[in-house]
Amino acid sequence: MNPVTHLLVGWTVANSASLERRDRGIVTIAGVLPDIDGLGIAVDLARNHADGDLTWWWTFHHNLAHNLTAAVLYSTVAFCVATRRFATAGLAFLAFHLHLLGDVAGSRGPDGYQWPIAYLNPFSNAWQLTWSGQWELSAWPNFAITALLLAWTLRIARRDGRSPLELVSLRADRAFTRTLRQRFGDPETLPVHERRT
Repeated sequence: MNPVTHLLVGWTVANSASLERRDRGIVTIAGVLPDIDGLGIAVDLARNHADGDLTWWWTFHHNLAHNLTAAVLYSTVAFCVATRRFATAGLAFLAFHLHLLGDVAGSRGPDGYQWPIAYLNPFSNAWQLTWSGQWELSAWPNFAITALLLAWTLRIARRDGRSPLELVSLRADRAFTRTLRQRFGDPETLPVHERRT
């Protein structure tokens, strides 16, 4: 799946509990973190831009960070630095695994190659997660999932006055949510029968 979709998954998971901004950021990052092993593409492009050889990409993507070991390590770090330790670590573990599920479901390449996930790496390659029905990265289900997550994110932004922008800029987040509420109404000023219960 697209990194933006993974980010929105992490964000919606982070907003499923009463977490502070920092803890929401920790959970949101867990939704995108497995793709850190895809950064080898930058090395490949810088090194061999002319012939397009993607050695680091093919060697490391879905191998280094798309596994149970990385999920446990990140969740442990989340537990150590979070305010609400158990909730944050548990949601980070969930968001991490939703990333893996999304990749198993919808990251097939245009050439038909399925990205298997070596779930027990680095200790074993015995358990390779794949699904025969995996759809292409550019298939409509990925767009539909992204659209639903975006709609849910906008709902959270309007209702709670926060968006994923809070992770990079509180000022931008306030401006965005203020504009959203001006356009679609502030939930606090709606008639009682229309408010969230």
